[in-house]
Amino acid sequence: MKSEYQANSITLIGGIAMGTGVMIGAGIFALTGQIAELAGPWFPLSFIVGGIVTGFSAYSYVKMSNAFPSAGGIAMILQKAYGPAAVAAAASLLMALSMVINESLVARTFGTYVLRLFDLNADSILVPVLAVGLIVFAYLVNMSGNRSVGLFSVVMAFLKIVGITVFGIAALAASGFTFEPASAESVDAIPIAGFTASVALSILAFKGFTTITNSGAEMVDPHRNVGRTIIFSITICVLVYLIVAFAVGSSLSIEQIVAAKDYSLAAAAEPALGPYGFYFTIALAVVATASGLLASVFAVSRMLAMLTEMEMIPHSHFGMSGPIREHTLVYTVVIASVLAVFFDLSRIASLGAFFYLVMDILVHWGVFRHLRHEIGAKSWVLIAAIALDALVLVVFGALKLQSDPGIVVIAVVAIAAVFIYERTFLSRWTAKGEHGGHH
Repeated sequence: MKSEYQANSITLIGGIAMGTGVMIGAGIFALTGQIAELAGPWFPLSFIVGGIVTGFSAYSYVKMSNAFPSAGGIAMILQKAYGPAAVAAAASLLMALSMVINESLVARTFGTYVLRLFDLNADSILVPVLAVGLIVFAYLVNMSGNRSVGLFSVVMAFLKIVGITVFGIAALAASGFTFEPASAESVDAIPIAGFTASVALSILAFKGFTTITNSGAEMVDPHRNVGRTIIFSITICVLVYLIVAFAVGSSLSIEQIVAAKDYSLAAAAEPALGPYGFYFTIALAVVATASGLLASVFAVSRMLAMLTEMEMIPHSHFGMSGPIREHTLVYTVVIASVLAVFFDLSRIASLGAFFYLVMDILVHWGVFRHLRHEIGAKSWVLIAAIALDALVLVVFGALKLQSDPGIVVIAVVAIAAVFIYERTFLSRWTAKGEHGGHH
């Protein structure tokens, strides 16, 4: 891996492939069943609402990335809003950790789907073994450099988007394009709390768009293409998620989806498309998760390297030679591997949602307070983004307190630890106007 960023090494198509690669890698395969468990028969609409909320959130990132394209991405946004001190560093580290959490989610999804070929359950010890194996593969590919990652991401993204769309349309065709749920239960009443909480996981299925902001220094014509890449990636994923969600809902009842929530697409494929459809879906899951993990590792290792260069997090070589980005790549895959071994899909997804939503609120608040005039951002959009994130976070947290209080405690303690750690490492909570902070 080269130690310098390669300008013009990522095209618009390559950026879109990277963004959709991260999102589709786990979003549709790992989260469909969990979203259905919360939202009931209305779960396809959760992806639409999640896309809308993500659209409001993307506004800050698009405006900032167009004005200040940078390899720092979110770290750059937070530093300009709060200065290079504890708030910016902690929020940036939360984003990086949420991306690492997503990697473990993708990796475990890979292992779960592969084992369906042998009729083994998601609680098999082989799931974390396969997950760690995929993470190591992503590490090796990323060590080969940006152009290898970009080419691989473009090819894999094309294959899985086409393949998943074909799966969705074929499953809908098998049901007669009725768009009606297979469940016999009434769909008249929307479970408001559960549906709202499900949006937290839908947002998690879209959050991969933020990785695009970390590639600003390497994007071709970044002032135009970073924002365009984000918009195109989110739009593509909304369409793909919606097609597949309706396909799954038309093939399985809600009870069946929840029972197979870790591999719901594979479960839906067999009754709709037969054994060949089942194997086709497994192949798609392998392609989607592999490319998703590859793109995520690529992005988060560079974000951690930028945080190190900004002196927002400490760095230790641990005896390793080579540039910092090679070290952060190792840190990324090690943490992701540990999470994949010790946490199941549901807990990984919940932890990622908590981390991401807290960070996202801090981004919008910082842009609203200190940067909206400089970048020409509309105040009402920023306030709407904060309000939507806060609503989803509160409702999701309340439901998790009832169903799994342990993961809420873990999330709160971990988030508090990140802020305390950064406050100890750095001298102040904020550093307005200094070292590239806001004016």
